[in-house]
Amino acid sequence: MHLSRRTLLGSGAAAMLAAAITGCSSRSEDSGGNATMIVPFAPGGGSDQSGRALADGLEQALGNSISVENVQGGSGAIGYSTFLGMHGDSSQLLATETAMMVLPLTQDVRFSYRDFTPIFKAGDDYTLVVTRPDAPYADAAELVRAARERSVLVGVSGATSLDEIVFSLIEKDQDMRFDRVPYESGGEVLAALLGGHVEAASLNPSEVIGQLASGDLRALCALTPERFEAEALRDIPTGREQGIDVAFAQFRGVIAPGGITDQQRERWIEAAREYARTDAYRSYLEENYMVEEPLFGEDFGPYLDRYHDDLAEALS
Repeated sequence: MHLSRRTLLGSGAAAMLAAAITGCSSRSEDSGGNATMIVPFAPGGGSDQSGRALADGLEQALGNSISVENVQGGSGAIGYSTFLGMHGDSSQLLATETAMMVLPLTQDVRFSYRDFTPIFKAGDDYTLVVTRPDAPYADAAELVRAARERSVLVGVSGATSLDEIVFSLIEKDQDMRFDRVPYESGGEVLAALLGGHVEAASLNPSEVIGQLASGDLRALCALTPERFEAEALRDIPTGREQGIDVAFAQFRGVIAPGGITDQQRERWIEAAREYARTDAYRSYLEENYMVEEPLFGEDFGPYLDRYHDDLAEALS
């Protein structure tokens, strides 16, 4: 399976991007004042929830206000490209995830992960394949079999999202194809699934735990190496238990712009270390059903190198 390299930004999005970059400051300032956390996706999805939690945690650790700004569009490209224009500005942060790696591998964008300053990897976020309770699938294996025989619509939150990646990996593993309907966020995918516009979706547990508990959605499998330990999810079988050899996590973390000073970088890293020692960090992981894998600064960079290589192989 190949994800073709394609131009992501149409004329309207390109105009938005140019305006955003032109309006960005490349000033280099101390991060001691108030700051902004950019979320490169729409409100309501897993990336937005994670970004707001991380901003709050860093705010408490640092003692300065961190506001959250959603800069959405282009499956994350507008937000990351806007952030590229903030080179040297240590008052800016971005809530990062897998799109930072996938966009340069699959789209025509101006940035790569090496353009930014790694600060903090908070943890790993796996997904569930979910459907409505009245769907004619007992498990994910039946969903795959149905897609071999007819068109099965699945929702994805952009061409670079984790759900796009895991559906692509399922296709590669099972030698079949889903038909995708793209949305701008996990929140929009969830609404489409609940509304009957798509038949299945791959969403983070934090995005669907309420609907699973209420019975409005049903989990077909967890795309994890082993079953979740959390009581609310432990009865969900893995894809591997159903013959689908796919387990892939999205990392969640924080980056700063490139070009900040060592002192500014260390100030953010120390704030992240302080946050990682708090009960709030543990609550963040538990509430979002994430695997704890914190990395800071220079340790986060080599992880991104390895992740990039693994992702490039997976998408080849």
